[in-house]
Amino acid sequence: MRKALVIGIDNYPYDPLEGCVNDAAYVASLLKKNGDGSPNFDVKLITNPSDRQDIPTTRRLIEELFETHSDVALFYYAGHGLLKSTGGYIITSDFKTHNEEIPMSEILGLAINSKARSKIIILDCCHAGSFAESNLGNSSISNLCEELTVITASRNIESADEIGGHGVFTSLLIDALQGGAADIRGHITAGSIYAYIDSALGAWAQRPIFKTNISRFVPIRSVNPKIPLEKLRRIVKYFPQYKGEFKLDPSYEFTSEKAIDKNCSIFKDLQSFESEGLVKPIGEEHMYYAAMNSKSCKLTALGYHYWRLVKENKL
Repeated sequence: MRKALVIGIDNYPYDPLEGCVNDAAYVASLLKKNGDGSPNFDVKLITNPSDRQDIPTTRRLIEELFETHSDVALFYYAGHGLLKSTGGYIITSDFKTHNEEIPMSEILGLAINSKARSKIIILDCCHAGSFAESNLGNSSISNLCEELTVITASRNIESADEIGGHGVFTSLLIDALQGGAADIRGHITAGSIYAYIDSALGAWAQRPIFKTNISRFVPIRSVNPKIPLEKLRRIVKYFPQYKGEFKLDPSYEFTSEKAIDKNCSIFKDLQSFESEGLVKPIGEEHMYYAAMNSKSCKLTALGYHYWRLVKENKL
């Protein structure tokens, strides 16, 4: 069982054509299903103002998220954050003076004591980095527990950047979930999401925070593989030894007068591998010239990684 609680406190439509009232609703729609339409997370969505919730109800939902024995419990919040001398807080849609917030330390405490196998917390709000700090003023929760990952849009002293009313972080998160952060198998993890967002931001841009204490990365979402798995598994057929070379000649290139259909089919696979950085030609810049000039190709370091997965029956 995979559960997700998504809370979005803004009024800016992300994609009206998709019927999403705001950025958070779009994130929720992506988390509900994988790229092939198969079910993914069982999502509870709170948006403002259509699903207005008070603080006790929001607290109850956060508690329910983390108290069950789910495989993955994911909490995503996009909205307002507050920093006080006592730590960071998220602000719900019905905040009132002196009764406006839920402490980030409270959410962290629930995650630490959670019965879920994996816990993932993603915050896009001002001062979100307070959540990722190693010490939130409470020595009993000074460290991240096992199998907990935290990604925040900003450091504790920063406001979260926005463009046109949309959070920069969440816009990149959506791109990542749509496939930008997918590996060759189509898996999207918290680590690959952070890497995607981090690489998309310039040197002067606001830096997201990533902290984790895990023994495994679990896919947050899966999309169609960049190379069909049936094809990818043939990599061990073409390279029986990972340090070996695959000898090419003009019979592998379909434009050659010496082309052989069987070899051309193999060459299409090898070209697919090359396009994803798994294979590279030897002595030539392109695979075409490697074939026409009877050169060879070999696995890259990334290619060896997937070769080994196939060889060990892990893919």
